[in-house]
Amino acid sequence: MVRTSVLALLLLCSPLGALTAAALEFEDCRITAGPGYPGIKARCGVFLRPLDPSNPDGEQIELAVAVVPALDLNPEPDPLVPLAGGPGGSSIEFYAGWFSAFEPVRRDRDILLIDQRGTGGSARMDCPIDDDIVEGQYSGEQTLAFTRTCLDQLAHDPRFFTTSVAVQDLEALRQELGYPALNLLGTSYGTRVAQHYARRYPESTRTIILDGVVPPQLPLGPDIALEAQRAVDQIFSRCAEDETCSAVFPEIDLDFAAVRSQLNAGPISVALADPVSGGATTISFGRNELAAAIRLLAYQPRSIAIVPLTIHEAANGNYAPLAAQFQLTSSRIVDALALGMHNSVMCTEDLPFVDRESIDFAALEKSYIGPLQLEALETMCSIWPQGPIDDDFNEPLATDLPVLLLSGTADPITPPRYAELAMVEMSNSLHIANKHQGHGQIIVGCMPDLIADFVAAADPAAVDDSCMDDAFVMPFFVDFSGPMP
Repeated sequence: MVRTSVLALLLLCSPLGALTAAALEFEDCRITAGPGYPGIKARCGVFLRPLDPSNPDGEQIELAVAVVPALDLNPEPDPLVPLAGGPGGSSIEFYAGWFSAFEPVRRDRDILLIDQRGTGGSARMDCPIDDDIVEGQYSGEQTLAFTRTCLDQLAHDPRFFTTSVAVQDLEALRQELGYPALNLLGTSYGTRVAQHYARRYPESTRTIILDGVVPPQLPLGPDIALEAQRAVDQIFSRCAEDETCSAVFPEIDLDFAAVRSQLNAGPISVALADPVSGGATTISFGRNELAAAIRLLAYQPRSIAIVPLTIHEAANGNYAPLAAQFQLTSSRIVDALALGMHNSVMCTEDLPFVDRESIDFAALEKSYIGPLQLEALETMCSIWPQGPIDDDFNEPLATDLPVLLLSGTADPITPPRYAELAMVEMSNSLHIANKHQGHGQIIVGCMPDLIADFVAAADPAAVDDSCMDDAFVMPFFVDFSGPMP
């Protein structure tokens, strides 16, 4: 998808060009977001790193690295480094899936990609997923048994796949390739990586972009269900304020309550066409499947647009659209995330810092997700080994480095207030919160150009976000043909 017709010449003019004789050797390759996606020309290599950085002569693991060279024949010396979310996502696949968001920056900068250890092509810490787990049947016994099986099948010690270890890999890669500094762009969990890298290596960091911000001082877990409920409440309020949506779905909140009530009484059998294969199938659809479907639909405006319609259809007996969304999104997550790495991060960096006494369990029970995720995380982490974590990991990043923070007011997992928490000690920062947008802003409206402006100037004051006032928000679907014209 990326057009680099003069790739060989570009390599000669970038820091990568001087490194072909180094320990990390590169060759022409194509990177992709997954099966069925076009390939993007790049230069790929394998970076050897010790599994345990404190034992450099011990077991080594291979990390997948790629460089997409700048279009300019005389590029700037500091690349942009996209850092994927999850935790458990591949940064190479993340870039390949959203490459157009990075094209304005790539005009004069390399894109440096490394799959974080445990993800993608970097000693991926994956586990075969049992169908009961995929279908949302998170009983404590099933989750515990699955977690034991997962641990038994991992190829490497899961303790060494935390953020505190991963940032050492990135710094070692920077030194290996001779880049003087990095421009970091983290999305979701990747914002945690970016903040901690800047904390550990401020002299190696030029600019920081945080999209869907995870504040260091806030462990993820208890608030996931509460934020998801707030996001759904916002969708219903927006529908009520929209003349067309409110006319077609006048009691969407009551529809949702009716669906939840029916599924709380027990799962139902739903016949549908499989959204991937197209073949006829039947699935058991209960409260957990509903929670998974609605939560993931609430991530982006384009999928938010069908939430009232699918809920209304279910309230009137047609569960197939919601069940199809569950099937589609759950299969994508299974393919995209490395569960072993995900657990290593969550069980080291989040759950140990959860204060159960501060949790509003009454509100948690009332949410449409309920305590499901917290209970599953507690069960998994009861036997998952914890890894290294730096002493200052949970402190807000105190820095005068240029930082651009991006949020969507409809984000169901990292709301704008999370960015405000993260930036309390950032003296040179700008926060942009986009109205009615969901989780991830880099591709919305004129944001790719704003990111390029920020990186070029290394100054938040150079960003004029007035162009975001016209950013498109998908109208609500009133039927399966789409929104009203």
